[in-house]
Amino acid sequence: MMPGRIRAGGAVVLAALAVASNAWPAGDEAGDAVLDALMAEHWEYSLQEDPLLATRVGLKRGNDRLPGATPADDARRLARERGFRARLADIDRDRLSEAGRVNADVFAWILDDSIGAYELDLARIPFNTFSGFFMNALTASNGVRMENEADYVDYLARLRDIPRYFDENIANMRRGDHEAFVLPRIVIDGVLPTLRAQVKDDPADSSFYDPFESMSERVPPARQAALREDARKVIAGEVMPAFARVADFLDGDYGASASLGAEALPGGKAYYAFQIRRYTTLTGTTAAEIHQVGLDEVARIRAEMQAIIDDLGFDGDFADFAAFLRTDPQFYADSPEQLLKEAAWVAKRIDYVMPGYFGKLPRQSYGIVPVPDEIAPNYTTGAYYGAPPGGDHGGAFWINTYALDQRPLYELPALTLHEAVPGHHHQSALALEMQDVPEFRKDLYFSAFGEGWALYSEKLGVEMGIYRTPYEQFGRLSYEMWRACRLVIDTGLHSQGWTRQQAMDFMASNTSLSQGNIRAEVDRYISWPGQALAYKLGELEIWRLRREAEALLRDRFDLRAFHDAILENGALPLEMLGAAIDRYIDAAAGD
Repeated sequence: MMPGRIRAGGAVVLAALAVASNAWPAGDEAGDAVLDALMAEHWEYSLQEDPLLATRVGLKRGNDRLPGATPADDARRLARERGFRARLADIDRDRLSEAGRVNADVFAWILDDSIGAYELDLARIPFNTFSGFFMNALTASNGVRMENEADYVDYLARLRDIPRYFDENIANMRRGDHEAFVLPRIVIDGVLPTLRAQVKDDPADSSFYDPFESMSERVPPARQAALREDARKVIAGEVMPAFARVADFLDGDYGASASLGAEALPGGKAYYAFQIRRYTTLTGTTAAEIHQVGLDEVARIRAEMQAIIDDLGFDGDFADFAAFLRTDPQFYADSPEQLLKEAAWVAKRIDYVMPGYFGKLPRQSYGIVPVPDEIAPNYTTGAYYGAPPGGDHGGAFWINTYALDQRPLYELPALTLHEAVPGHHHQSALALEMQDVPEFRKDLYFSAFGEGWALYSEKLGVEMGIYRTPYEQFGRLSYEMWRACRLVIDTGLHSQGWTRQQAMDFMASNTSLSQGNIRAEVDRYISWPGQALAYKLGELEIWRLRREAEALLRDRFDLRAFHDAILENGALPLEMLGAAIDRYIDAAAGD
């Protein structure tokens, strides 16, 4: 039972009455009551519009379907979002508490971002190399507890909805093709193997069949057999043909772009400016400014990397050392199991020291999981997938075990700090436990905050004593350099006319990343303008806030309290995070 979400339904009535009459309820928290009702109404609307969101937060009511993706669906959503934004603007901020003003500002940011995306008609490009509509389908059962027959029936209904969902997205891409608002050919070539891989000779070999491999004992054996047969029919007759249809369209009719840059598309300058704001949460920051920050960071980190090479007495230059790291067998696992075990060992060493750096630890656990085989060839080296409250497993730190010669062991400490703890798992699991906040904030994610925190966590690992060898330290710096290169490459590709090879050469000359990782990363930046900017800009802001707190508080500065203050409000835009830390500093100074 989830009482907070049940209360949200009743709040819709209060919102309608309060806004319609412009009457404020009596009491000191009158403004907060109207705002809370409006946010609850929006949350309910969001759950209705996006059944995948409902699944992600642990509700079963939408597990039998996928979202609508037609232009009519988006037109309806745009009108509703504009209506919510206008009603929010009518609320008198002077009648809000401090917590209410934070909620209002976050809510406004989300609404403005959503409205901007619909106005730009981003549905015309509904995927990238990392996420999108077909990845939504591939992860349709993630976090779903299948406990009884109804759960399996709902899942089968969601699988039957895949053809409709895919066809609507194909129609959106056709509209984009007609308007020349399309993805580059290199992105299409990268995802085709993943799409083709979903067509199996035996439907039982499909990942969509996994929930039927070991079914709940609450389902009678005869019904289990019938449901398994239904699953094989649905996967073979509906799901796999839908994937083949998308692949055939992209490989045939789709007029993919020969250029790479977002600004080269029709309306591209406005599109890239929107992407920069969406992923950095910074207002008015230009691509040229970000490019220069990246160049400065690359120079600084390169000097630190060279110092390690010099200290090791290595006979050769930077390129020779990077080649040594990429090719020496001592740095690579012999089997997927060894790679996973090494990651598990690093994770438990971090778990052991976490209480020394954080006052509050989350209740939810996490595990280490290999990236699914069908997406691994074109997937990044690692990722984190959270779990809903009450799910049958914890958060998942995904490790890519494909092409082991591209997965160096000396990078595992930085990767684990980033994806698991104290990075993504720690931050997102704490957000799920927040009290007295609107439900949407528990599931909220801002890339600059989340990825900035995860990159900060990599460097925090130095203080935590996680890096044991110069090679692991070099791996950390290589990861930091990787994120600094992103500032240069993303802006170079999308606003300065860089080529794919130019981007790959820049990263290869400044990091020890394997060629496979470099290729996957550059293709990700090409397909997902602006997202790569979030990491380094977010990390730099968190370090700036820490230095400011240390300077102002001096002997009153407590690192555990600072970290808890960063995370206690869940995800925030960077400018709002700065205001939250100002409040923390004022409170700590007054103790």
